[in-house]
Amino acid sequence: MEDLYEILGVPRDASQADIKKAYRQLVRKYHPDAHPGDKEAEEKFKKINAAYSVLENEEKRARYDQFGTAGNNMGGMGGMDLNDLFGDLFGSVFGGGFNAGFGGSSRRQSADPNAPRRGSDLEMIVNLTLLEAAQGVNREIEVPRLDACKACGGSGAKAGTKPETCSQCHGTGRVRKVQQTFLGQMMTETTCPACNGSGKIIKDKCPDCKGQGRIKHTHKLEVKIPAGVNRGTRVCVRGEGEGGINGGTNGDLYLITDVENIYKNIERDGADLHTPLIITYPQAVLGGEAKVNTLIDGEENLTIPAGTKHGEILRLKGKGMPRLNNKTSRGDLYAHVFIDVPDKSKLSDKQKELITQLADEMDASVLNLNKPDEPGFFDKVKNLFK
Repeated sequence: MEDLYEILGVPRDASQADIKKAYRQLVRKYHPDAHPGDKEAEEKFKKINAAYSVLENEEKRARYDQFGTAGNNMGGMGGMDLNDLFGDLFGSVFGGGFNAGFGGSSRRQSADPNAPRRGSDLEMIVNLTLLEAAQGVNREIEVPRLDACKACGGSGAKAGTKPETCSQCHGTGRVRKVQQTFLGQMMTETTCPACNGSGKIIKDKCPDCKGQGRIKHTHKLEVKIPAGVNRGTRVCVRGEGEGGINGGTNGDLYLITDVENIYKNIERDGADLHTPLIITYPQAVLGGEAKVNTLIDGEENLTIPAGTKHGEILRLKGKGMPRLNNKTSRGDLYAHVFIDVPDKSKLSDKQKELITQLADEMDASVLNLNKPDEPGFFDKVKNLFK
């Protein structure tokens, strides 16, 4: 099993903030939408999400640090733990799981195949616009999932009947066999072939679920996406994953947000927004006001200080994106100044005259704007060869 810390590229003593930062960077890098048709990137994306689902949870992380497993379900990692890794090896030789033969009891021996088991977690991508991400939105989604069969109550048996305990494994789901080898007698333990490890036999299967106890259908659900989400944010909807087995609880549904920016003049950087601000030369010199689109609050007036230079950045505090899970805090909006230089052909005679007067006043050498343009250097060179 790959090391979860290595998957996220963080040290084992990384803080929760460092883990979250690394996760967000990797999600943006390997998101399937950024690599359409790339199976390797898709698998990497699944591993990243699986690793983060463990390391973001302090309890799961502690179990993983101690035992090498987070417990129930590790998503794309397949739920492997140390007992799974060594159990097959030692079980086939010494007749049990990892602890068997060493004074302990096997997890597989003690596990009841008919005990309630939690359903699997599910993931779905939800597409949002930048404005929806800024304001938060209620969205109706359709979730294909396995739920407990209503016809049989999840037992898998036809109504009026019930499963019987497997006579071969006596309900344990495992069978043992003693073999004579050159080392002596060896005991092996394998999945019961009669019941396939379920510990029970269903003679009359439910016609709806075909004996599986669960049936797949599409569940319509209205979910709330909070304000401030970004691309790759995971929103957990508790209990909306796949149905449990043998009466176990449902898994969870994780919504991974993909935020599309349809606004050409607004760029997002975390909780901050950036936009170009085009001003005239007189506004730059003398100061003034200009309207700026704030995305959430509409257009607002921005004061332009006298002497503002091309490329300067003006800030509107608290006019950026909301911070996730903090309704009272927002980022800032930064306006990047561009000074508009008008096309000479679009100037009126009066404007040309005023600009010429200004140039004279400032002792700036310019062409006479009221006369036709003089030929340039290359034009003069061409004329020599006519």
